[in-house]
Amino acid sequence: MTNTAQPAAPLTPAEDKQWAGLAHLLGILGILPSLIIWLVFRERGGYTNQEGKEALNFQITVVIVAFALSIVTTILTFVTFGLFGFLAPLLFVLLWAAVVTFSIIGYTRVNAGGSYRYPVAIRFIK
Repeated sequence: MTNTAQPAAPLTPAEDKQWAGLAHLLGILGILPSLIIWLVFRERGGYTNQEGKEALNFQITVVIVAFALSIVTTILTFVTFGLFGFLAPLLFVLLWAAVVTFSIIGYTRVNAGGSYRYPVAIRFIK
């Protein structure tokens, strides 16, 4: 008896739209939701593949920016004898606010049937 895995069924248009939108919206929680959605559904729905890649590219960019911001704020806090340490948290709050804003915009555009391209994202995954 041969037990071969069958490919998963393609997503319905409604499911494709739902998962594409969630790839954007759940980016508020970090990179993992967008990554998981894209990896699981990319071959089952073209819309989810397209929008999942876009959301994931944005999340990768955010991780890189947060890492760079951590390094820069640490150096500036050290150089200014701790004074910059009061401003540094504000920069991270602004980054988080941008992530939330762009993720919600992406979700609403996809939910309306369109697509969304983040204004600031490095396209690592083509």
